[in-house]
Amino acid sequence: MPNAPVSAQPLAREMRTASDGEAAAPGRALAAPWLEAVHVNGRETNGAEHAIAERPSRTAAGVFRDTARTILPVEYQGREISFEAHAYEDESASYQALALVHRAPGIAKELPLVRVHSGCVTGDIFHSLRCDCYPQLQKAIDRIVDSQLGVIIYLPHHEGRGIGLVAKIKAYAAQDRGLDTVDANLSIGAPVDARDYQLAAKILKDLSFSGIRLLTNNPLKVEALQRHGIDVVEQVQHATSPSPHNARYLATKRERMAHKL
Repeated sequence: MPNAPVSAQPLAREMRTASDGEAAAPGRALAAPWLEAVHVNGRETNGAEHAIAERPSRTAAGVFRDTARTILPVEYQGREISFEAHAYEDESASYQALALVHRAPGIAKELPLVRVHSGCVTGDIFHSLRCDCYPQLQKAIDRIVDSQLGVIIYLPHHEGRGIGLVAKIKAYAAQDRGLDTVDANLSIGAPVDARDYQLAAKILKDLSFSGIRLLTNNPLKVEALQRHGIDVVEQVQHATSPSPHNARYLATKRERMAHKL
């Protein structure tokens, strides 16, 4: 099959304007400045209780169907690290996403280092060697927690560059027959890259991060976020070392998808 042009145009969906008409109640003790009292199971709670609080977003009414916020302690390389965890569901209830924010103590205004990570069950969870998703995620966590202000936006619906888990495994089977990742997708009737970055852009705006430093090798990701109003001030290379299992996968990214590897 001849080389085919690659397109990653995001789906066209209307982006509505966020509104902020709710003021924080005075004298409220919070565990973090971005947490506020909300209602969970019919009672009022606040961030100090580390409760998962599900309700429409205060700053994004009409943009998200629902949001939830809490503190998420994680173990990473023997260290205990606390993230601000923000969960989002888009206005159609079709897609969900998670934003993990790490701030250094006493941080002033800072340009955030951001990783927009496509969910990968085989890589992120089972550490598949056929892709570089797991090492990229681990490297992103390392860089985020060592930065003054960092964000990981995790998009589960981006599985297989947006074609889904079943289609991705079908594409893997096509790769077993000798096709590269681009032609494998096309051979099963799937687009080369079906990812849409509009939800990621909405999340960044909801978190008040309209200008970012982006951890990515993919110029199309930069262009997509910029089309949705995010100022990518710097594209920060985020390459990992190839292995015998993913060397061709990475070469295809570089040679056919213009990734900066």
